[in-house]
Amino acid sequence: MKDFSSVKGFIFDLDGVITDTAKFHEIAWHRVADEVGATWNQQLANGLKGVSRMDSLNEILKVAGKDGVYSRFDKEKLANQKNKQYQDLIKKIGPNDMLPGMKHFIEELRQNNYPMSIASASKNASTILNQLKITDYFRGIVDPSALHFGKPNPEIFIQAADIIGLKAEEIVSIEDAFAGIKSIKAAGQISLGIGSATLAAKPDLYFRDTSQVSLSAVAKKIDELYL
Repeated sequence: MKDFSSVKGFIFDLDGVITDTAKFHEIAWHRVADEVGATWNQQLANGLKGVSRMDSLNEILKVAGKDGVYSRFDKEKLANQKNKQYQDLIKKIGPNDMLPGMKHFIEELRQNNYPMSIASASKNASTILNQLKITDYFRGIVDPSALHFGKPNPEIFIQAADIIGLKAEEIVSIEDAFAGIKSIKAAGQISLGIGSATLAAKPDLYFRDTSQVSLSAVAKKIDELYL
């Protein structure tokens, strides 16, 4: 990486970056935690952000002291139950539910011919993008069901890079979670963290919230970082 001109494409996480469905995940996971007897708190909630559905359930069961108690069938049932509740909650999401600045930023990237893809642990990413009416902005979405590892493993961002056909050092990848930033850095891409939850992972670029993100702001930070 020499300067911003070396950047050729962008990869986005979805929840907490493009739209805020985290609150719906939290409601649904809270219900599961109550059912299995796990004490719900903000630390547990934060630990589930950016993590796959089954890994999230395993963490809840661990907190409940029931690690190894549930069969694979029972865990699949709980995970599917959570997903059904979540899907019911997100049915009313629309274009106005994009986070501040994100629609403009994504429009900027498309107008400047930057290819984009989605690296989200959510199996509902396609549905959400359709409801936000931005599916056509992206070359593709990584299928989380086809992954062998969840974040912070780099696999999802490596696959997202394959979708847009670029080298790691040519890509800026955007996340709002600690595990996501770790995943990006392990993939060798430029990490852009949004929000204080990413700071401990030391993202290459940092914005306090989505409203600060624009093409010119990203370019300025990269040039400051590498020049």
